[in-house]
Amino acid sequence: MTWHTYILYSVQRDRYYIGSTGDDLEERLRRHNTHHKGFTGNVNDWTYYHVESFATKAAALSREREIKSKKSRKYIESLKR
Repeated sequence: MTWHTYILYSVQRDRYYIGSTGDDLEERLRRHNTHHKGFTGNVNDWTYYHVESFATKAAALSREREIKSKKSRKYIESLKR
């Protein structure tokens, strides 16, 4: 199984969301865009801004924590390729 660390962006909220998953990326995005309780549940315009793939769950979670620890919008925006 391939694991992914991803960054979503919402135009409506002008915010980023950082997460990781072992799921199919399209299915995961669909779930983020359905109205539910939680950070991404209020709007349904989330799109993938950046995705990285890993062989293990531990590596994906480690990268997620690394990105979150930067607490920097500039850093996140520098990842766009």
